Amino acid sequence: MKSTSTAACVSQTGDFEILCHSQAQRDWLLHTDPYSAACAYTRGEFSIAGDLVEAVRQQLRASSQSWRTRIMNFAGRIAPWRLIHRWERRIHTRHDIQYHYDRSNDFYAQFLDRRMVYSCACFPTPETSLDDAQFTKLETVCRKLRIHPGERFLDIGCGWGALALHAAARFGAFSTGCTLSAQQAQFARRAITTAMLDPFVQILEQDYRDARGPFDKIASVGMVEHVGLARLRQYFRKVHQLLSPNGLFLNHGITMPASAHHDAQGIFISRYVFPGGEIVRLSDMITAAEKEGFAVLDVEGLRPHYAMTCRAWLQRLRTNERKCAELVDAKTLRVWEVYLAGCAVAFEEGGLDIHQILFSKQGQQNIPLTRCDIYA
Repeated sequence: MKSTSTAACVSQTGDFEILCHSQAQRDWLLHTDPYSAACAYTRGEFSIAGDLVEAVRQQLRASSQSWRTRIMNFAGRIAPWRLIHRWERRIHTRHDIQYHYDRSNDFYAQFLDRRMVYSCACFPTPETSLDDAQFTKLETVCRKLRIHPGERFLDIGCGWGALALHAAARFGAFSTGCTLSAQQAQFARRAITTAMLDPFVQILEQDYRDARGPFDKIASVGMVEHVGLARLRQYFRKVHQLLSPNGLFLNHGITMPASAHHDAQGIFISRYVFPGGEIVRLSDMITAAEKEGFAVLDVEGLRPHYAMTCRAWLQRLRTNERKCAELVDAKTLRVWEVYLAGCAVAFEEGGLDIHQILFSKQGQQNIPLTRCDIYA
């Protein structure tokens, strides 16, 4: 990204340069709270040449004990705006989803894989490409669910349709996907037609709470983050109603470690990236699911994989920066850059986690005794 800065202040690590107006400004950037630094970046007050992930990491460490950071972290922890979300109507949910996902399909295509999968990939090796890692994730989800030909499959928050198409094309399912994003739905429907899967896949522009079952298998990948703690039981209750008696449900979502707390970074994400979103603890998720009649069959943590996914997305975003600048305004592009860099740091250092949880209805466990069939 071009910079109008008058001075280049080099970091101590040498992995990046902070391009700003003065040494004093560089010192302020390193020691102010993360929210203020991120906002300054999105406004174009400075640029980073080199490794943006390491720049974010150094800023977080240098500012961790400042009084501004402590105040902003406290504000992030009490987060009064999350109380408001408890009473928001569905129209607000739709607006929040569209705010994030209806930017531009072409913009997302600049940094996602060719299937447009916008969730944690699964990397068999560090050298695996993003395209192959996302294929592995789609395959793993379907294998964990033990999807069989002819079964009815629901993908809650289906994004651009990759999982619904994969379940139909590879496993013979009759797939339904639901999303509140008009642009995602249009893209997915075109992909269905191109793949000649119209009889087997349908994409509904619909709130999951309006879906009608039953379904043999259900997946929710990267959607639970939009639900929030106050609505967790309602979410699992609805999925339980949609699932057939012997069905399986896989929930894939970001979680917060028990030792972590909401902080200043959460304020930035809530304001500029995911309005209405909330990350909950794994224990809260499992407790809510069990109270609504689910039994936990399997839990897998994928934290290193999401760190690698975020780095891959960020690398693609910065590589395709010129094209991205034609699709979204400069502030939006910078928001996504610092957001993905911050997420990479959080997943690398344990501030965030991500889990796939496989559920059945309590009293039902119609799966093999081992995981061998998943990875065969």
